[in-house]
Amino acid sequence: MSLVAYEVRAAVALLTFQRPDQLNAMSLQLMRDLIAAIERATDDAEARVVVLTGAGRGFMAGADITEYAAQTPAQFEHFQILGRRVYAALEGCPKPTVAAVNGAAFGGGFEIALACDLLVAAAGAKLGLPEVLLHLLPGGGGTQRLPRKLGLTRAHELLLTGRTVTAEELLAWGACNAVFPRETFLD
Repeated sequence: MSLVAYEVRAAVALLTFQRPDQLNAMSLQLMRDLIAAIERATDDAEARVVVLTGAGRGFMAGADITEYAAQTPAQFEHFQILGRRVYAALEGCPKPTVAAVNGAAFGGGFEIALACDLLVAAAGAKLGLPEVLLHLLPGGGGTQRLPRKLGLTRAHELLLTGRTVTAEELLAWGACNAVFPRETFLD
């Protein structure tokens, strides 16, 4: 079973992360399935836009820490390479990509949203790069994409403190394109 559901609705390829019990945490399998789904959407003549969202109450919590912590050095390297392939697939997609952030988007989840062409969010969604709080650096390009979207001052604030922000704050800062009511968000 794929951890990324794929369906086309009115010319929109909807890719939905399917690990709601783990807040859609990014595992090796989810990354492989996401790459395959992006490639499928790229080749799908019916799809003109690609939308990514999460099942359940969140977009994506970032890396699956349980899987991540148990990795050997070789497995860790493979995880990082696969992660780079995810971001490259998103940025290389010839169709517009939209991150539909329906809830929490942390770490790699926020980095996936930043790699999309547009970022829309449900009211009250929380986003952030908390890696610094774990004595880590964001590994999915957040240190480059966030300053491009927010400017250096705001990006430094989030990167150096690990502070979580709301979708409404990101909208006010110009890094989120729109915020919609949670009840009708996916519509």
